[in-house]
Amino acid sequence: MIFFIVVSILTVLFLLLNFLFAPHNPYQEKYSIFECGFHSFLGQNRMQFGIKFFIVAILYLIFDIEILVMYPFAISMSINNIYGLSLLLIFIFIITTGFVFELGKNALKIDSRQSLVQWLKSNNFVNTIAKTNIIIKKNKQM
Repeated sequence: MIFFIVVSILTVLFLLLNFLFAPHNPYQEKYSIFECGFHSFLGQNRMQFGIKFFIVAILYLIFDIEILVMYPFAISMSINNIYGLSLLLIFIFIITTGFVFELGKNALKIDSRQSLVQWLKSNNFVNTIAKTNIIIKKNKQM
């Protein structure tokens, strides 16, 4: 009980000292809206973000929770019986089934620029664009 009283008194004391001795000189730039120290540019503040990153993050959390569920069983394995083991195996089976389903749907595949360039090269897309540019340049010269 005394701890709460002492902490409350110190909090109020420090807030009063800050209010009395801290310099207060507001100016226009201090009150302007900014993000990370830079002013937002037109069109850059609402860019789309790929959902695949969120899926990977959620999958990480699910497997992290799986480890947290398995840890108490591993600690108390000497007093657990077959019932505890069967519940743990059912839980692991459900998590693994969901993971295999996500792999089957390619939900975890994040396309990078490198894989996109390789795909375009394999489909002769780059060669087609290069040929089109050459034809356009020849037509402009005529």
